[in-house]
Amino acid sequence: MAAETPSQRRLASALISLKSLQDSGLTVLRTNELSRDDREALVGAGFLKPVIKGWYMPSRPGESDGETTAWYASANDFIARYCEERFGTEWCVGADHSIRIHAGNTSLPTQVVVNALAGGNSVVTLPAGHSMLDYRAKDFPAAGNRTTIGGLRAMTLEHALVRVPESFYRTYSRDAQIALLGLKDASVLVRQLLDGSHSVIAGRLAGALRACGQDAIADDVLSTMRSVGHPVSETNPFADPPPTLKNLRGESPYVTRIRLMWESMRGDVIKAFPPAPGLPTAPAPYMAAVKDSYARDAYNSLSIEGYRVTNELIERVASGGWNPEKNEADEQSRDAMAARGYYQARIEVEASIGRILLGSNAGIVASRDHRTWYRELFAPSVTAGLLKAQDLAGYRGHQVYIRNAAHVPPPAEAVRDMMPTMFELLESEPQACVRAVLGHFVFVFTHPYPDGNGRIGRFLMNAMMASGGYPWTVIELERRSEYMTALDQASSRENIVPFAQFVASSMRREAELIKAKLRPGKASAGRRRPKP
Repeated sequence: MAAETPSQRRLASALISLKSLQDSGLTVLRTNELSRDDREALVGAGFLKPVIKGWYMPSRPGESDGETTAWYASANDFIARYCEERFGTEWCVGADHSIRIHAGNTSLPTQVVVNALAGGNSVVTLPAGHSMLDYRAKDFPAAGNRTTIGGLRAMTLEHALVRVPESFYRTYSRDAQIALLGLKDASVLVRQLLDGSHSVIAGRLAGALRACGQDAIADDVLSTMRSVGHPVSETNPFADPPPTLKNLRGESPYVTRIRLMWESMRGDVIKAFPPAPGLPTAPAPYMAAVKDSYARDAYNSLSIEGYRVTNELIERVASGGWNPEKNEADEQSRDAMAARGYYQARIEVEASIGRILLGSNAGIVASRDHRTWYRELFAPSVTAGLLKAQDLAGYRGHQVYIRNAAHVPPPAEAVRDMMPTMFELLESEPQACVRAVLGHFVFVFTHPYPDGNGRIGRFLMNAMMASGGYPWTVIELERRSEYMTALDQASSRENIVPFAQFVASSMRREAELIKAKLRPGKASAGRRRPKP
């Protein structure tokens, strides 16, 4: 074993200090919480990045300049700790942001408005094009009108609804609808309205509630306000009619969100696709083309987890086992396990497609089989001892982040409600192209597993493609940037059009490749594929 160098000892010592701080509950750090030597060693090795002057966030070694993953993983923790140190407990995010949090929106606004009694009306520039405005609020909400969600102090839902501007219903219509659908009755909302004699706001809220199907609550708002002499005229603040959903009582905002997205997005997906060919009368040629696509299809996708220092990492650094340069042997070993896992998972996916081609409901098949796809994808890592078998049991139990994506997947506790809903939507959806595009999108939006979500998402997409007779569709590496950008547009801005068009164009290219192979003089599909 190579002798330990002074720089390795210094970094190992710095990592011990960092781990101690993280174990104590600190996820973002002040300059004075680390010695200068430790801080310089950690920044130099890529384990820390600056947020603003005097503040640091954990990062992953090897991240290039401009990567945003570390920031989105730390943003809420930074905002909360920064505000606690400046304002104590007398702060909360503004009404817009509060409603979005209540509605399960995990995206960070471009500007985070913080209301504080001691605010200075100053702007703090943050990473990735974000900023924070500390607003000196004259009508700062009382303690009973504040709550804490995901570590951030926010206004209660009813308090925020009374204070949000009318433009919110146009700019953040999905969040507004989810928030309004989350109201169980009008009692707290009416008290907030009466407290300030908000007749105009009451009319706007009544109209918004009715547009979302909350007629009983809308009527209660109007009748109560009018009964005490407030003239109220009902107005609808939404620019477009919100999608109508029924029987949502008791569902989490995350489940409501994917139901609403599905309903509003499916039309754009249908427009982007040609009519489905339908299930093939002879499944064998279709399956031969699927198998023939294997070599082109077998590639890995990226998924980012958290940024925690472990004892094993400290030990490897101290012993000289950590090397920031590329380790060729390790890289080849990882590639081999990934290739073998993909091969094993692909066999299971093809078996699932076989059942779909024989007429089984594609949503039910995917619901039953996707866990097997996932286990096979990582089975070689279990065999090699890099993962434990229990690591592949069930969905993730911690927060994950997507590299360089503005979308932050929902918390782990939301996943167990979202996944059955996604498969229910797949099962009942009549259009194969919608099942393929929105199945893939909602799966990666939810990010149910610690790793491998992109690969499983594409397996799911292609199983749904098969349910309409569309060809197995390869997402090509050279279009990776376009693919990831389109997915992030759908996730963070709820614009499915770029992703639907991207998948449709990829599917058309695949159909052309299959036709070319079947022309006279060309090799036919169905060649025996090599094992990895």
